[in-house]
Amino acid sequence: MGHVPQEPIRPEGANFQFQRRERRRVTPRRLDRPRQGLTTPETKHNQSFGAWGEELVATWYREHGYDIVARNWRCRQGEIDIIASSGSVLVICEVKTRANADFGSPASAVDVNKQQRLRRLAAHWLSDNPNSRVSVRFDVAAVIGPKEKVTLEVIEAAF
Repeated sequence: MGHVPQEPIRPEGANFQFQRRERRRVTPRRLDRPRQGLTTPETKHNQSFGAWGEELVATWYREHGYDIVARNWRCRQGEIDIIASSGSVLVICEVKTRANADFGSPASAVDVNKQQRLRRLAAHWLSDNPNSRVSVRFDVAAVIGPKEKVTLEVIEAAF
């Protein structure tokens, strides 16, 4: 039948080390960056500052006769900050909070991609809640300033 070699076939002059499976080297983790999922003091501050802005906007909606249906509603595609209703209108509100207006209005941060994402999220919420209102309106709320001197701007039917 023939000879069956016991050793792997190597090109002439090749070392056996080239036949081994290569292992991927893991780069060491940079110590100056926190690992994903860990919070830093800046992250905690930003989250609490954003939550404070969302609370202000929710209070504004209540004072103007809206019922808060949901806050921070999440699904795989993202999050809706505030869902409010008044009569037959369902309001999807994106809240942007900034300490100052040095980089422009916070509302300008709601770009076309964010608008499309909010539309998809609204459709997903409506599919989960079939008994909901018929008319949907998208608002953007901009909260600017420190807690002592705050400016609140709600842009109704922003897009």
